[in-house]
Amino acid sequence: MRGQILSFDDASGAGLISGDDGIRYTFGREAISPPAAITAGLRVDFVPVAGEATNVMLLAAAPAPAAPSATPGVPVDGFDFQTVFLSFMGRTRRSHFWIAWACLLVAGFVVNLVPFLGPLLGLALIWPNTAIQVTRLHDMGRTGWLVLIPVVTTIVGIIAMIMTVGVSVFLNWQAIENEDPEVIVATFLPMLGIGAIMGLVGLIFLLWIGISDSQRGDNRFGPNPKGE
Repeated sequence: MRGQILSFDDASGAGLISGDDGIRYTFGREAISPPAAITAGLRVDFVPVAGEATNVMLLAAAPAPAAPSATPGVPVDGFDFQTVFLSFMGRTRRSHFWIAWACLLVAGFVVNLVPFLGPLLGLALIWPNTAIQVTRLHDMGRTGWLVLIPVVTTIVGIIAMIMTVGVSVFLNWQAIENEDPEVIVATFLPMLGIGAIMGLVGLIFLLWIGISDSQRGDNRFGPNPKGE
């Protein structure tokens, strides 16, 4: 298989290769055959074994990255729209996360204005929203499964709302049927509190992943997108 060296620590003799299959592989200096100078960007041919690159042969340096461009569809400052919005692999730095989040916020607002198809189109935004959160967690050195925190909170909150209102309606059915305003308010007021907790958890989670700095150096999800 072929790939490209993403990073190499000369002191430890350990490095990381991005395979053409989209998977990253670790390798050691001893895997290079024949021994040669190792730098990021070199194309290599290697044999993947359980997440590790063996029998690594250096080929040629990768093409130099293109200069920043404002042309549509061309990455600017390393911001690749397709990768950021669709991929659950790799890492997304803070600035790119907020750019993507703002784009999705505007997209969600526009989608809600579309009659009939709005809800269906809104479902399509779940994927990119999840992708940017997962790769942002990766950049922090965290597992992407933490993205389930606000999801689980929402599910538990909805269940709590249904149970709370259901029990209250059952116990005060006569008063509700007589349209007693105090009982009606007391029945549905807990929904506001539960909804506020759900919203607060979502906001705290957003600020946490949006403000936390990148983990320095390479981690198990890939190289630092800021090059630090």
